Amino acid sequence: MEGPINGGMLYHEVQESKLCAVHCVNTVLQGPFFSEFDLAALASDLDRTERQMMLGGAQSEAFVSEESHNVSLDGDFSIQVLQKALEVWDLQVIPLNSPVAEPAQIDPELEKAFICHLQDHWFCIRKVNGEWYNFDSLYAAPEHLSKFYLSAYLDSLKGFGWSIFLVRGNFPKECPISSSEASNVFGQWLLPEDAERIIKSCNTVQRTPDRTTQAQQQQDPFSQYRGAESFSDAEDEDLKAAIAASLMDSLPATVAPKAETGTSEKEDKDTEEKKHDN
Repeated sequence: MEGPINGGMLYHEVQESKLCAVHCVNTVLQGPFFSEFDLAALASDLDRTERQMMLGGAQSEAFVSEESHNVSLDGDFSIQVLQKALEVWDLQVIPLNSPVAEPAQIDPELEKAFICHLQDHWFCIRKVNGEWYNFDSLYAAPEHLSKFYLSAYLDSLKGFGWSIFLVRGNFPKECPISSSEASNVFGQWLLPEDAERIIKSCNTVQRTPDRTTQAQQQQDPFSQYRGAESFSDAEDEDLKAAIAASLMDSLPATVAPKAETGTSEKEDKDTEEKKHDN
């Protein structure tokens, strides 16, 4: 019989800026495996591949958008980026509504992980050492889910429009990265009893989002995430600058920046006007 992974500890990341996709990937893997820069690099690779494919069928580079379709400047990543990151660890990301995932729709407790997405928020639901937990980064700690509640919770998410993905494959049994080597500072290792204590402590002050009444959820099912990912202007600008710098590496060298194009057009126009004056 296999022993508990990571010595029985739970790895959780608390929301930082708009890096919920990073938190989601790392909690699926149960360790600080990826940083926002790692995911930005994967997004750049995907953008480069997509541009090359489009250029292969397009007559002009003018038809190819310079904007990234895989990462926004505020740090939100596409499902393709999450898929690429998890493929590194031999994991597959499968839409829950696909035929191959039909068994998971019937008996979700037999699986190991789910990724949930709505608007610009990502989080994972993961089985660790035989128990299910909600690793939403908006929570102060992982929230334990019973097997019965897991099925009901997934159904409620689907009812409110969440996209749910099944994760399958050979999950890492131990995190090979020590805390000193970790590339982020928002991760924490918790014993299950510590996580339970933190969640209970938070519940005494304010009920967790998924414990709101059904009537409140029906009135505004997205209220728990509205404004929850807001962050300071300084953090926003730093993150945008870092991601923009990463994306610049993937831009085709032959595509001139828009500002320079505008200047060139203005100079040509001035030259034509001078010719007419003469």
